[in-house]
Amino acid sequence: MFKKYYILISCLLGLAKAFAQDAGLHGKVLTAQGAPLPGVKILITPGHHVVTSGPSGNFSVAGLKAGEFVITATRAGYREKKIPVVIPGAGVEIVMHKRITELEEVVVKDNHITTRKNEESLNLDVIKTDFIRQHLGGSLMKTLERLPGVKTIGIGSGQSKPLIRGMGFNRVAVIDNGIKHEGQQWGADHGLEIDQFAAGEIELVKGAASFIYGSDAIAGTINVLPPPPPGPNTMGGSIELIGKTNNNLYGGSANFYARNKKWMADGRVTYQNYADYRVPADTVYVYSYAAGLHKNFLRNTAGRESGLHLSTGYLGEHFRSLFYISNVYSKSGFFANAHGLEPRRVNNALHDRSSRDILHPSQEVNHFKVINKSSLQTGLHLLEMELGYQRNFRQEFNQYVNHGYMPPVYPDTLGIPAALERQFDKHVYSLNFRDNFTAGKHRITAGLNAEYQDNKIGGWSFLVPSFNQHTAGIFLYDKITLNDRFLLHAAMRYDYGRLAMQRYDDWFPSSIEQDGETTTKRLTRAENLARTFHSWVWSAGVNYNADHFNAKFNIGKSFRMPIATELSANGVNYHYFSYEKGDPSLAPEQSYQADLSLGWTSGRLSVQVSPFINFFPNYIYLNPTSAHDYNYGAGNQVFQYAQSRVFRYGGEIQARYQVFECLSGEVSGEYLHAEQLSGNKKGYTLPFSPPPSALFNITWQPGQGKVFRKNYCSLDYRVTGAQNNIVPPEKKTPGYQVFNFQAGSRIAVGRHEVQVNLQVQNLLNTRYLNHTSFYRLIELPEQGRNIVLSLKVPFKLKD
Repeated sequence: MFKKYYILISCLLGLAKAFAQDAGLHGKVLTAQGAPLPGVKILITPGHHVVTSGPSGNFSVAGLKAGEFVITATRAGYREKKIPVVIPGAGVEIVMHKRITELEEVVVKDNHITTRKNEESLNLDVIKTDFIRQHLGGSLMKTLERLPGVKTIGIGSGQSKPLIRGMGFNRVAVIDNGIKHEGQQWGADHGLEIDQFAAGEIELVKGAASFIYGSDAIAGTINVLPPPPPGPNTMGGSIELIGKTNNNLYGGSANFYARNKKWMADGRVTYQNYADYRVPADTVYVYSYAAGLHKNFLRNTAGRESGLHLSTGYLGEHFRSLFYISNVYSKSGFFANAHGLEPRRVNNALHDRSSRDILHPSQEVNHFKVINKSSLQTGLHLLEMELGYQRNFRQEFNQYVNHGYMPPVYPDTLGIPAALERQFDKHVYSLNFRDNFTAGKHRITAGLNAEYQDNKIGGWSFLVPSFNQHTAGIFLYDKITLNDRFLLHAAMRYDYGRLAMQRYDDWFPSSIEQDGETTTKRLTRAENLARTFHSWVWSAGVNYNADHFNAKFNIGKSFRMPIATELSANGVNYHYFSYEKGDPSLAPEQSYQADLSLGWTSGRLSVQVSPFINFFPNYIYLNPTSAHDYNYGAGNQVFQYAQSRVFRYGGEIQARYQVFECLSGEVSGEYLHAEQLSGNKKGYTLPFSPPPSALFNITWQPGQGKVFRKNYCSLDYRVTGAQNNIVPPEKKTPGYQVFNFQAGSRIAVGRHEVQVNLQVQNLLNTRYLNHTSFYRLIELPEQGRNIVLSLKVPFKLKD
């Protein structure tokens, strides 16, 4: 009898020991129809373990102690589901039910944005498609300019490039469908070839994100995500129309999608056509020349854009693979009085003949992409891969202008069209790979990036040589959940890059005096040059998330390798009336930064404050010198790429107060201070440093009825301070105040909702100068009043 009790007690002790050890939890998420449901956030408490269901709906968590837990499952468009579980135990099956949005008084809450922000250690904004439609600008970057900390270098009314906290060009990485978008980012007059109608959500990271995306993410990233795949066994689409009064723009975008259980296809076509835009001025001054404007139009700023997009692929239980194919084309003019031509040489009668003419100077850009995104869920590992090919083909057209020893009459034997000033042809091959897995309290991502670029040049004018570039990097990123409130971040990355510039000789001979004798020869403007760069970067951070208060702190080191322009430029940049020279000895940029974010949400009030500091031991910038080049630069001032120590600090603030259920107010502001601590411009700021600004908004959202839903009426009041801290040849810019108005509604038509959005930009037709505008140097004001009307009509053929 004693032996039997002894065996029973031993078994019970062994069972208790097994229960005390780490155990695991696995399960599957299904729709109400029994189909696997991927992308569901699974929160396990206590302990704050978070995983996401894979393509087959499966999920698993290891390293849990035995005991009682609660699973909370959330996904956009579905009701939140909470299930108590006991570990160890059998597998869990979670059935998610769709939210019914057609019924009155049903509030649909989507907390995936809050979850994403709470888990990110850097300053993160998530922009939804509704925001893009409500604030449509001339380009996607112009649309994002409403956010604090984001500015643009505007290039007319249809092109722009982003600045994040005062830094842009190759310091901001734009990610499209998982692949780094590669155009000609170095040029201030080169816009971003992204179709904003094709964008899904956008994740904006303010602060260095080099440990994930490598070099070029030293200021931040703009991650353009694709729209989510259509639901199983659905077919439909949408038609969008847009019109603008300032530049008489008309255009639209049409989308069609179809999916059975596992295969899907989604296509989109976009077209926009716009005329010269208008400013509240009848004369502008290009340096010392007065240029009259015909009916307030900026001659030759018209353009047209088109985009073709196709996505298709397989969505299986454990494996999914999608292809994204796109082709974005644009043709646009440059303001004829400001592109290397004196106003007295502009044929006003010709340029003023039609507001839709695109004459010289102008540019044509075609950007083609093929991207494959694949993922495989195997056990505890989620393997993700992106493969990409891009071709950016840019041509700049202008009338032939000789300078130095260039022949006065363009030779017809050169083999280059007389109007082709410059040509850039870039081919890019990209690879990203990541392994995501959970080990106890650790959520680990290990990955690598690799990219190859081949850049060729053409045209009769030289600025940058042909080059090819290899880059590669490996990284390890760990999120450590300490408890329900604390989350730690740690990341390490190693980058390697090799840049090889090719020799360029003038196509015309120059006279050279040597030892008292004059000879003629074709001068070498760029030598063969190969440089290799490598660096370790790191990042560490902590998140604290309580009921009403959240805080983030992140420190890290970033890296950016010099680009071909900075190393080997040697020619006239007509856009800025400058002669630019590179420095082959430049070292790669290193940056040390600290970001803090503090947020408070309680009842009707929410406040977010995000200060930062940033130090560059060797910032690269284009330094204006006292020299002028008369032999090859037509007398233009010489600008030399140089390096200096730079210290920067600033931050953003956002506050929102819900006055009544239908009335809310919001204020956001930004401030940046930058100072060079060494070099020829010691004590000066950096080029394109935006002045402080604040945005005050009041929004009225009346109750929705059976026909008119999600109604809103909004007024923005933008106050921008003067920018007196400049780097010559920049000019001081006075402050200004601008009003913008927005309104919209979703109109129920049968089972569908027609979305209507109205904007009045620059409501009072205010004349003001934007310090970061491409045309700021010639005192050109921003565009006048602009009424924007957009309409989106969705349709479903199969639901």
